[in-house]
Amino acid sequence: MTKNSKNSAFMRDVKVSDALAKIVGSNPMPRTEVTKSLWAYIKEKNLQDPSDKRNIKPDPVLAAVLGSTHVISMFEMTRQVAKHISERD
Repeated sequence: MTKNSKNSAFMRDVKVSDALAKIVGSNPMPRTEVTKSLWAYIKEKNLQDPSDKRNIKPDPVLAAVLGSTHVISMFEMTRQVAKHISERD
């Protein structure tokens, strides 16, 4: 497997769920852009726990994606967000 083919999965456009689209937009985009837009939203809305920035305090919009309003680690957040991403047809 070449280096380019290894990274190509991250660069292919994906579809996002309606809930995630409220945060990152509804246009198809690479997973890297989904992540970048999600973190921009978290920082813009000041949703990181100031004492431990690895923890996220979801607002109602983000809670719809994460399935909970409870504080969640960024690692668990990644798993929950993955459920809202699918390959384009």
